[in-house]
Amino acid sequence: MHRKESKGWMKHLDFMVLDIISLQLSFILSFWIWWEGIANPYAVVLYRFQAILLVFCQLVVMLFTNCYKNIIRRNKYQEFYATFRFEVSFMLLDILILFMIHQIMLISRMFTGIMVVMNLFVSYLFRVLNKRRIRSSKLGNRGRKSLILISEDKVAEEALRDLTGNAVSDYKITAVILLDRQAKEGETIRGVPCVGLEEDILLYVGRHWVDDVLICLSEGTAYPTELSDELLFMGITVHYNLTTLGRKRMAMQEVGKVGNFRVLTSSLRIVSARQTILKRLLDICGGIVGCILTGIIFIFIAPAIYIQSPGPIFFKQIRIGQNGKKFYMYKFRSMYMDAEKRKKALMEQNKMSGMMFKMDDDPRIIGSEKKDKNGRPMGIGNFIRRTSLDEFPQFWNVLKGDMSLVGTRPPTVDEWEQYDPHHRIRMSIKPGITGLWQISGRSDITDFEEVVRLDSEYIENWSFSGDIRIILKTIGVVLRHEGAE
Repeated sequence: MHRKESKGWMKHLDFMVLDIISLQLSFILSFWIWWEGIANPYAVVLYRFQAILLVFCQLVVMLFTNCYKNIIRRNKYQEFYATFRFEVSFMLLDILILFMIHQIMLISRMFTGIMVVMNLFVSYLFRVLNKRRIRSSKLGNRGRKSLILISEDKVAEEALRDLTGNAVSDYKITAVILLDRQAKEGETIRGVPCVGLEEDILLYVGRHWVDDVLICLSEGTAYPTELSDELLFMGITVHYNLTTLGRKRMAMQEVGKVGNFRVLTSSLRIVSARQTILKRLLDICGGIVGCILTGIIFIFIAPAIYIQSPGPIFFKQIRIGQNGKKFYMYKFRSMYMDAEKRKKALMEQNKMSGMMFKMDDDPRIIGSEKKDKNGRPMGIGNFIRRTSLDEFPQFWNVLKGDMSLVGTRPPTVDEWEQYDPHHRIRMSIKPGITGLWQISGRSDITDFEEVVRLDSEYIENWSFSGDIRIILKTIGVVLRHEGAE
């Protein structure tokens, strides 16, 4: 019988309870110090409310951040920083709520300061002691399961390295069984006894202490179905490694349902519902702010565009969105009305090696025939492109859900139709106003394959904090007029 591990916040329930106890203990002791005597802080209505509010703020930060991620693997310095960051987060939330309900001036600042400092060290101490308890219980044999690894000669060492790389494990690896060769007498792999073909695997399992079996095979190796079935009938729990060893690009995999089918889902990046909601909330907030700024900018540049080139102020074009979905993308018009027709005649001057068009001193840009003393174009179209003002109407696309603040740039239909299969990875997510390519010096990148590489890197390593960093870097790039088209 296999007991399923706790997931999400339940996995760290002990640390959550300890943090709450630590705060309440610090709350009481700080009240005694501030009150200059032993008294019940919960008897005072205001402080009773503050104690409850602090627990609420702690729970919000616990449930909506990854404050306990890799907590067992953190060293002492990392843990102190994580404890400090956690305390700052829930205290800022507490102060914000008190400010909004006009109660912030009623809580003693001296009491709050004593409590914050005391809780930082008490909470840190509780975490360190709890991790020591967990390590001592799991590093010994008591409470650990016996695990046998079934693998192949060429990937067994890699699999063992990954298994033993975790400082704390629920398993004691007792043997490695190789399916493709005989083991030498007394042979070990990374200190684990090796058993080969010369022994009957089922006989070995039947005579030794074995709780679980992990099957790790290389790409292209058939799954040993009969062996797995025999082990299951013996009452052994069998795990099969879904991440195929030996691949350059590793897909993320999880088990789920499609209709009534139980399926194995593979993707370059699998995100949680919480991460999806956070990204969409960021897009909505950014989209609202961006649309307001777009309206302000419109007042100033719309007349300049129309005087130089009579016609629509906004330019809309069919672009390719997530997984090939078409949508209209909006920009402030920076080119003359016949720009698309003139593009074919200018293709020979395209400086991008691939499915994108980019050229120096593009004559299709409004006012580009006007030059400064250095021969650089200085028309209104050049100005709004150099300052990236033409991109602002895309915040409406973000608000609608066609685009995201951060993603990959959406290709035109004719570019999309020229894509090779591996180029399609760019559009496996929502396109964005900015992205990793944009902050990497887009004007200096002339190889489309490098664009694809940067976009792939962004997709595979996506995180919410990474999006925030890209947005902040984009603001700096725009203000410095770096990498403008």
